[in-house]
Amino acid sequence: MSKVPMKRIFICGLKRDRKQILEFLQMESVVEIDESSEKDEYLKKMDVMPKKLLFDKNSNFAEQALSVLESYAPEETTLLSSLEAETELPRSEYEQRIVHAEEYLAMAKEILALEQRIGEIRDEIPKIENREVMLRSWERLDVPLSYEGTAYTKAFIGTIPGEHSKKDIMDAFLKKDGEDEPEKSGESSVPPVEIDIISSSKEQSCIFLLCLRRDEDIVEAGLKQLGFAYPKNSTSKSVPATEIRELKAKKEGILSDITKLKRQLIAYTDNRKELKFASDYYAMRAEKYRHLQQLPQSESAFFIEGYVPSAYSEELRRRLTEKFSAYVELSDPEEGEDVPVALSNGLFSDPMETVVESYSLPGPGEIDPSRVVSIFYYVFFGIMLSDAGYGILLSLATGYVLLKVKNMKPGMKKMMKLFFYGGLSTIVWGFMFGSFFGNAVNVIAATFFGRPDISLRPLWFEPMSEPMRFLVFAFGLGIVHILTGLGIKLYQCLKAGDIMGAVCDSVLWFMFVGGGIVYLLTMPMVTGMLGLSFTLGSTAASISAAIAIIGAIGVVLTGGRESKNWFKRLLKGAYSAYGITGYLSDILSYSRLLALGLATGVIAQVFNQMGSMLGATWYGALIFIIIFLIGHVLNIGINVLGAYVHTNRLQFVEFFGKFYDGGGRKFEPFSEHTKYFKIKEDN
Repeated sequence: MSKVPMKRIFICGLKRDRKQILEFLQMESVVEIDESSEKDEYLKKMDVMPKKLLFDKNSNFAEQALSVLESYAPEETTLLSSLEAETELPRSEYEQRIVHAEEYLAMAKEILALEQRIGEIRDEIPKIENREVMLRSWERLDVPLSYEGTAYTKAFIGTIPGEHSKKDIMDAFLKKDGEDEPEKSGESSVPPVEIDIISSSKEQSCIFLLCLRRDEDIVEAGLKQLGFAYPKNSTSKSVPATEIRELKAKKEGILSDITKLKRQLIAYTDNRKELKFASDYYAMRAEKYRHLQQLPQSESAFFIEGYVPSAYSEELRRRLTEKFSAYVELSDPEEGEDVPVALSNGLFSDPMETVVESYSLPGPGEIDPSRVVSIFYYVFFGIMLSDAGYGILLSLATGYVLLKVKNMKPGMKKMMKLFFYGGLSTIVWGFMFGSFFGNAVNVIAATFFGRPDISLRPLWFEPMSEPMRFLVFAFGLGIVHILTGLGIKLYQCLKAGDIMGAVCDSVLWFMFVGGGIVYLLTMPMVTGMLGLSFTLGSTAASISAAIAIIGAIGVVLTGGRESKNWFKRLLKGAYSAYGITGYLSDILSYSRLLALGLATGVIAQVFNQMGSMLGATWYGALIFIIIFLIGHVLNIGINVLGAYVHTNRLQFVEFFGKFYDGGGRKFEPFSEHTKYFKIKEDN
């Protein structure tokens, strides 16, 4: 199996070389620095946190600048380009660009300053628009809102709640407190006023009222009773119509300024590469200083401990000692040590690494199950999708992406390969079960060519005609899958020298489960229900029953062996033996192979039959093509997702549950963690 062997590495170097050695290790990307190991109390750590924070801040400046450019001038991308990994950048070009990093950072700050300026002047537009809306009600007024009258007259300019006419206002003035009717004009004590209704709506009336200076207090008191209010911000010396024109001109000027600033900002789109470099460069420097912060140091030396894959360890030691005045020690990790886990599998099995990692990486003493998982995974995926036409489309699509996108993200590449191999398996099982876009060959030949004798025959059997045969086949695969898991458990115990665990946790369960399954095959009722053409004889029944009983007794006696009390041990053992019901339910879970395999074919046939309902006419052919395309696209999308989810489920629950605990920690080397560029060594 393929867990990468690890070595523990200890590096002692001169303090003056610490930054250069860290940069070298970062460039090599093969050492995980262990910051959890105990440090000598006489060693100290250097406080470089301010510099790290500064580099983080600089990287964020570049990221924000890129985000601003993206909002104003989105970068053109394609569906395939979104799958690409970091752009490769030769080491020589990287070294050349480092010199200009400060210039790139200044460029990012200029972009952010332009964005801030655009935001500031854009905030003025709502204020102008609100002022303009308010002034619309006063557009007929031929004096400024701030006008207060002359030496002998007093002007009141403001609003009264509700819709009013001149007569309404005069009548209100003629009323006295507590009276419902206005006084007669001959008895009125209201001073002479001139009222002009500038505008009126249901919400308010805008009025201009002029009176003599001597009557100012009386008129103001009357207006207050009506709810009179002066307009806000009425300090302008321009009449409303003129102020409206001024506001429009100001708004147009602001929009013009925004356009100019946007042009300046968009001009930086040609500098995206420089900004991306700045983001990556300062992020790498921040990462280096994060580790530098944790390094134990004396007055003249510093120390690094960590892990390195065995394959790179000797070469790394040689290069470190040749390039720097450093001492490097390699050793095997101690038993029980928390060693990081890295997986390495071949072309066929490496897509399974993402499946295993999504569950959990192998723990101490466990094997990497990727290669075993890959065999069952592709088989189960193909059976669940089970249509040769769908398999061809899936493999062609993913194969095209793999060939077209050379620099694909590692995780995405593994996923594409998983579906590519899954598509190949689907092609095989599709022809085995006689499904090519459902029964498309049969329907097209019979409907449009009058040849019902032409059909695609299965190489093995047709699941919809023989569902019980399919179910037995699914159970058989499930039994093999589960027993393989027990076999891996046996291997792991023997490898670890745990003979007792190998016997009690694997061999006895092999006897218990295997013997029970064979005994069931000696019962005519079971074989008849499953549609099997054979029933094992009495000799097989006696032998299998004896093996199953011995296995069951062994499980009861050893299932609770960790307990010292014999009574508790027997109770725990009996509970362990009850786990046989879990094995039965696990086997039944493999009926999902039948369910999903039939679902794909049935839905495909339904769409084919729907499309052919109008017969062999030109419009019938057109409708068939439309329904065929839409129906099968939906079917393949739904069932590819279903096959992926349920195949994972069979691995995680039924398979891993027999031997795999996981809990491993992922190997994360100190490296050039970049977002946009992958630095490539010059040839």
